[in-house]
Amino acid sequence: MREARSSPSACRVCNWRLPVTEPVINVGLPLEPTVYLVDDDDAVRDALGFLLGTVGLNVRPFADGLELERALDAEGPPAIGCLLLDIRMPHISGLQLQLRLQERGVDLPVILLTGHADVELCRRAFRQGAADFLSKPVDETELLEAVQRAVRQHLRGRQRRAASGQARMRLSRLSAREHDVLRGILDGQTSKQTARTLEISARTVETHRASLFAKLEADSLAGVIRIALEGEDV
Repeated sequence: MREARSSPSACRVCNWRLPVTEPVINVGLPLEPTVYLVDDDDAVRDALGFLLGTVGLNVRPFADGLELERALDAEGPPAIGCLLLDIRMPHISGLQLQLRLQERGVDLPVILLTGHADVELCRRAFRQGAADFLSKPVDETELLEAVQRAVRQHLRGRQRRAASGQARMRLSRLSAREHDVLRGILDGQTSKQTARTLEISARTVETHRASLFAKLEADSLAGVIRIALEGEDV
């Protein structure tokens, strides 16, 4: 657990009283997630950085979106975490930054903050794929829960992509005929039905089934189906 840092007794940015001495939310992840915090207000960055740090989050503060983009260019793919973006900033707004990062292939979930919320702004943020939309002053628990959801979303997405990549690699080992037999499995066919469809013997189908089980490193029919779905061979 990180050592609690000193802070003023109250914060105009967040709805909480300080000092915070214990984490109010257990993020419960097997790593230290990173929150990329972008806000042009020094006081906001300090206050939110302090709060997020009390629950074990690694906070990377930036004064504007261009500064964040330069950091991502220099450092490569971002760590597991999320983006916390103020909407109204000089040079580039939070909504514009959200789209620019998507175009760059940055997969971090985005939480947008604003002191001037309205329905259309909120609708636009979610249409662009925002994970959450919060109004200042931010409630402490609401913010931490939003960050927790976003981090878990990012971690699950990375895990799904890793599983999908591994499944595609295994599927690439199959011959054309083994792919035909796999299609029969996914269609719920018996070996005899697949044999009739492919105009080969049932014994040959069984041979191909055994081979594809081995190549996919699957020990059950459910395992074969899972790998096919993860690799999108459906």
